[in-house]
Amino acid sequence: MRAWRVHELGEPADVLVLEDLEAPEPGPGEVAIDVEAAALNFPDVLMCRGHYQMKPPLPFTPGAEVAGTVRAVGEGVDPGWIGRRVLGIPNFGPGGLAEATTAPLGAIHEIPESMGWSAAASLFVTYQTGHVALHRRAHIQPGETLLVHAGAGGVGSAAIQLGLAAGARVFATAGGPEKVEVCRKLGAEVVVDYRAEDFVDAVKAATDGLGADVIYDPVGGDTFDRSRKCIAFEGRILIIGFTSGRMADAPTNHALIKNYSVVGVHWGLYALMNPQVIADTHTELMRLFDAGAIDPLVSQELDLEEVPQALDRLATRGTWGKVVARMR
Repeated sequence: MRAWRVHELGEPADVLVLEDLEAPEPGPGEVAIDVEAAALNFPDVLMCRGHYQMKPPLPFTPGAEVAGTVRAVGEGVDPGWIGRRVLGIPNFGPGGLAEATTAPLGAIHEIPESMGWSAAASLFVTYQTGHVALHRRAHIQPGETLLVHAGAGGVGSAAIQLGLAAGARVFATAGGPEKVEVCRKLGAEVVVDYRAEDFVDAVKAATDGLGADVIYDPVGGDTFDRSRKCIAFEGRILIIGFTSGRMADAPTNHALIKNYSVVGVHWGLYALMNPQVIADTHTELMRLFDAGAIDPLVSQELDLEEVPQALDRLATRGTWGKVVARMR
């Protein structure tokens, strides 16, 4: 099988090497997956650079979101899983940017025949994060106003769809006219080009000065600082990530004065602390997909050979939606 491997740390296009390897075999409690599609994510870039919070030993294969067919099962796993269509998170280190990988049984979930491989590979991490953030952490209610930053990206586009499915008024920010139009087509009511105008003024104008009830922030830095200026009374700012490269400070006096909450969202930790949350969320996401309420925004499907350059574009915000590598 072919797999991208990192032998030294740096930018993806500089350090990823496409190698021929033996297909991995599953260990106890694991399955082996013939990968059909793997979605690219910003953490893949961070792993290549050595900046991710968890650091696999060299050499490793990045890739945290795959869809494919179970080829084999390890000790303790029901053989009935063989041949099933699944999505999930592969083992850390072997990774998903390969034609085959392994995963713990608890990290995979079955998908229906109606779901294409690229959609399936794009749905797990971003939509799980969005659903847990909006419903479990923010307790979003119908009619509330949701502001989604970086709305044209994979994370943001999922949050827009999930917000609309929850009955919220959805606003978004995006960089440049093309990405603004992407957000509008997704259904965002107000979309602000942050390169050209101040989203704080736009949010206040659209809410009669009240501000957004929930703010979905995968950017951090200056974006978080400005979000504090347009959060509503009893609002919730969801901390999803820090693609800006700067982790912002959250002045507690300001949170007290405006009576809002700063809410952390570490979705991956549920796999350790409460795996049932992930299983229940998958069931709900499949229901929403079958109902047509969500559909992953796949902007590009590419061959495995094109992955390094695509990761570099993702790192510089040169992509929108989800970019997916197809293996076959």
